Amino acid sequence: MSNANPFGRRTVAQPKLPRGEVVGTYDTYKEAQSVVDRLAKAEFEVSKVSIVGNDLKTVERVTGRLTYGRAALAGAASGAWFGVFFGLLILLVYPVTNLAFFGAAALIGAGFGMLFSLIAYAINRRTHDFTSMTQVLASNYQVIVDPNLADNARDVLARPENVES
Repeated sequence: MSNANPFGRRTVAQPKLPRGEVVGTYDTYKEAQSVVDRLAKAEFEVSKVSIVGNDLKTVERVTGRLTYGRAALAGAASGAWFGVFFGLLILLVYPVTNLAFFGAAALIGAGFGMLFSLIAYAINRRTHDFTSMTQVLASNYQVIVDPNLADNARDVLARPENVES
């Protein structure tokens, strides 16, 4: 068995780029998605379609300065949500109708979240004093179709959008 290792587990095949013909290149992922949606509405076999992003870039957008106050607030908010979630799990095991239980769980979670967030900020303060959002963007997106179906896909895409097949 070629897919087995000595421990009896199957190994996962390495990912590879899809093969096929490019039926369109688009500036945004949303445009490429809408093309695949058009193919799906025309009852095209969309399992043979892929969207490939080219020239990937990581973009980090700085959203503000990180301070002790912001770190505490973010930690309290995420901790409160965790507390409510934990409260719901406890509710499944021990049904109670008291809403004060959820309030207490949220407050305890907020307290621990704030504490851990402030500790993490104090440790990393000199290396990361800002908040940011990271995205992976592509220069363009190609819709790739199985070579046997590429002409059919081009025919579907050549029709006006408001005409049903």
